[in-house]
Amino acid sequence: MARVLIVDDSETHLYSISKLVEDQGHEAITASGGEEGVQAAIDHKPDLILMDIVMPDVNGFQATRKIQKNEATANIPIIFVTTKDQETDRIWGMRQGAKAYITKPVDKKVLIKAMNDALGA
Repeated sequence: MARVLIVDDSETHLYSISKLVEDQGHEAITASGGEEGVQAAIDHKPDLILMDIVMPDVNGFQATRKIQKNEATANIPIIFVTTKDQETDRIWGMRQGAKAYITKPVDKKVLIKAMNDALGA
């Protein structure tokens, strides 16, 4: 069982992705914004982070950079799960160090495979 942090400002997405994570036998931790997600990563040391990009306070790109610059959280794999579907966004996301870039609406099989790959399962 892995601990998965889900960072998204949409309650609907937090719920649906949490359910998917828990259905795979993992523990889901949620944060409703980028800054809260950075703090949750520090506090909980998850095995994986599922990060939205479009959020009002600190966006997912900024939060990812903060997480990766912190020695305590730098090695946590991050998967972007976002509505931003342009190729330039995907390239930028991967340059931030993401393990995968998945667009919403989420294809459950694609997300599960990406999670398993990132967790080494």
